[in-house]
Amino acid sequence: MKKTILILAATLIMVGAIFSSCKSSEDKVQDAKNQVLEADQALANAIQQFKNESEAIISANEKNIAELKIKIAKEKKENKASFEKKLAELEQKNSDLRKKLNEYKAEGEDDWNIFKAEFSHDMDELGKAFKDLTVNNVK
Repeated sequence: MKKTILILAATLIMVGAIFSSCKSSEDKVQDAKNQVLEADQALANAIQQFKNESEAIISANEKNIAELKIKIAKEKKENKASFEKKLAELEQKNSDLRKKLNEYKAEGEDDWNIFKAEFSHDMDELGKAFKDLTVNNVK
């Protein structure tokens, strides 16, 4: 009798555990949808953060451009034209980067990673160009 009750109790516990641990198809689908939504939200947050940081750098570049224009105005005529031309090119690149950043529309994580890598490279190159102009030419 005790053996039968123990077997029955063990069976009931196992059946209960099986049914309580199994998820329905609807639950699995809902979990998958939630994971996709969370991933999309995380990507959107990452994009917005990157845009904010990049916008801050672009604005800082604009301040540098304004400061360099003042310094260039004090240069000799023979150097002034060359500096102004280089600065105008840097100003155009900075403007193009802002436009590229503002026009970007996310189309997935792979597309975002490619855009981010290219944009970061362009920003780094522009930063180097600013340093080269200020270090080597304008004093």
